[in-house]
Amino acid sequence: MIKSLISPRSSSPKQIRIAVAAMFFVSGFGFSSFASRIPTIQQNLHINEAQLGTALFAIPFGLICMLPITGYLLGKYESRYGLMIGSFFYNVCLCLLGFVTNMWQLMAVLFIFGGSRNLMNIAVNAQSLGVQKLYSKSIITTFHGIWSITGFVGGFIGGQMISHDISPAFHFEIVSGICFILMGIFFKDTVKNDVRQQEEGTKRALFNFPKGALLNLGLVAFCCMTCEGIMFDWSGIYFQKVVHVSKHNITTGYVAFMCAAAIARFFGDKLINKLGTKKVLQICSSFAFVGFTIAIAFPFLISATIGFILIGIGISCIVPLIMAIAGRTSGKSAGVAIASVSTISYFGFLFGPPVIGYIAQAASLQWSFGLGLIISACMLWLVSKKLKVEN
Repeated sequence: MIKSLISPRSSSPKQIRIAVAAMFFVSGFGFSSFASRIPTIQQNLHINEAQLGTALFAIPFGLICMLPITGYLLGKYESRYGLMIGSFFYNVCLCLLGFVTNMWQLMAVLFIFGGSRNLMNIAVNAQSLGVQKLYSKSIITTFHGIWSITGFVGGFIGGQMISHDISPAFHFEIVSGICFILMGIFFKDTVKNDVRQQEEGTKRALFNFPKGALLNLGLVAFCCMTCEGIMFDWSGIYFQKVVHVSKHNITTGYVAFMCAAAIARFFGDKLINKLGTKKVLQICSSFAFVGFTIAIAFPFLISATIGFILIGIGISCIVPLIMAIAGRTSGKSAGVAIASVSTISYFGFLFGPPVIGYIAQAASLQWSFGLGLIISACMLWLVSKKLKVEN
């Protein structure tokens, strides 16, 4: 099995691990760069919170529409091919986002952006499970730590771009160029031959809805991704319009959130080995709940930043652990199992960001973040009462 995961070019486990880590960098760097410029895009297009929420709805809608195709492709072909195709369209769409001039163009590009991001992310998570098989110790959360570091880097660069009044178009062109170069360098060393032989030649359903244990895993990941989606899409605007920071500090909350998630993910494997998977999931859920409570109750620069840090720690290890559990216990190829869980979990991205916009328009953006508070409480209950995990 291990030899089959190593490419015919005799890539070593270390080379494969570095290559897959680079793909996580591409995924995180592209999306964080976009997220850091959402307030600028909103301002340039002169749209309100409800309209922005509707436009952002296109990302998870494209993602959901792509899920059946993703599951089918990853059940039939090596995940590296899904990674290559998804990455290409993902970065092309990122470039196009800098040139939109109205809401309908924004929604059209975001739809394709979301679909390609779905294919890329599920494929790269399948790749990470392939790398895990080459190592005796847990390394799975480290990949997501790299993803979060790129979020920090993307948010920091985005803040600098805003401070120097650099247009989103030029900003996104630079980011996409870097990502294409990384893809060209590292793709050859990604995991190969990760389609299970018993699945080849069998009939594959386009819509692979999770059942039993996979359904419970999907519901936990749904809650986490709802919280994550809220933070990705609305953290900058929350700091701008609720915390009332200067333009130099608009990305402070987002960067704090991503940095905390990155650090927590690098320590995640050690905590899992020491405390057990379920205990770590419970701790993370509790941190997310407390973080949303502080950010809502005390909307000031320091306190809101602390709240966002706690949320970052809270969401850090949940999705990586859920995907790893699904990949090793379902009896399916990693890509198929992850796509199945994602059928439920990715509705979190569909549900959270648009609802925040509608609540903000009807009441206030501050109180709309109460959605994250409720969802994180549900996540803690699901992990404690419904999830059965073998440590």
